[in-house]
Order: sequence, then C-alpha cells, then structure tokens
Amino acid sequence: MRIEIISGSPRPNSVTHRVALHIQRALKQRTGHEIGIINLRKWNLPPLRSVFVSVEHAPEEFKPLAERMFAADAFILVSPEYNGSYSPAMKNLLDHFPKQHHKPFGIITASPGPLGGIRASQQMQLLINALFGVASPYLLVVSGVDKRFDADGILLDKSFENNVHNFVTEYMWLAENLVPPVPLKGELRVSNHKIIPAVYK
Repeated sequence: MRIEIISGSPRPNSVTHRVALHIQRALKQRTGHEIGIINLRKWNLPPLRSVFVSVEHAPEEFKPLAERMFAADAFILVSPEYNGSYSPAMKNLLDHFPKQHHKPFGIITASPGPLGGIRASQQMQLLINALFGVASPYLLVVSGVDKRFDADGILLDKSFENNVHNFVTEYMWLAENLVPPVPLKGELRVSNHKIIPAVYK
C-alpha cells in the first residue's frame, strides 16, 4: 500500500511539518507499507484552472506530483489552522485532482495554541466527504505543537505517545481493511465472497 502524508503548510519553518515527519517515521516502524510525504512547501501550484485528470494531462513540472497522487492508495492530511479552517494550499492541491473514491484518509491538525486546530479538523471531515474518501474517525489534534515536537519530528512530550499510537492504530485498521492487498504470484484473492485466481498485468 502507498500512503501519502500531505504536509499542508507552505511555510518554510512550518511547525505542522514536524508532525508529518513523526507520523511518517511511526508508520515506517510499524508497517511494511510505502510511506511518503508531499510537502506543499516544495510544490508551488497555481490557483486552480483545470483538473489534472491523469499524469499525462498534468503540466510537465507537476508530473512527478501527479504520479504520486494517482499512485496513492491512502492519504493522511496534516494541516495548521488558519482562521478556523484548514490550509488553502492543501485544498488547492486536492482540487487539482479527481475525486478520491473510497480511499482512506487520516486527519491531523496542529497549532502552537491550546486548541490544536480542532476547528480545522471539523472542516477537513467535510472536505474528505466531498472527495468521496473515507475518514478515520480517530483524529490527531496537536496543541502546543512547537513544544511537543522538535524540528526533526522527534516527540519531546512523552505523555503524547499514546495519542500518536491510537491514531496510527485506528488509521491503519481502516486503511488495511479498505485497500485490498496486492496478491503475490500464485495466490488467490477474494471478490464478493468468491475465490478467484489472481490476475497479473
């Protein structure tokens, strides 16, 4: 399974990005899946004019980004809170691509303040519904993010370990139940309660 963590802040010294780094490390340690980070600081997407309906239809400079978005089986959205909502840059990224039918999504918000971006997390649930994705009901809301994580994504506040563990556990349960495993050669797979031979392209 390919999971893309979308680090939604375009700011150079984003404290939200620290959480994305930590979650990537946690997922790599606990699973055998391919875990990437799409850092919006590195992708200067223009305002939406047309949807990238395929990799071939994406502008040349955004083809590597399109390849990753289309190849992703699941997403985790990591966003700061701006005026009670999520990152406009993250919304702009998602708007450039087709609906994400039935794909699992995790929601993480972070803020130096005491609420941790909780209002943004509520808006992100509506966004995922609009994308036809499936949101994990267990959110990770990080207050005082600049005190909990260092610049390399190392967790400084050990009392927060259980929050991270629960988020990762619940998200992976959803993702691994929604995304069918890729069958190995000679294996059988189940479809609509019928066992059929694996098909290879």
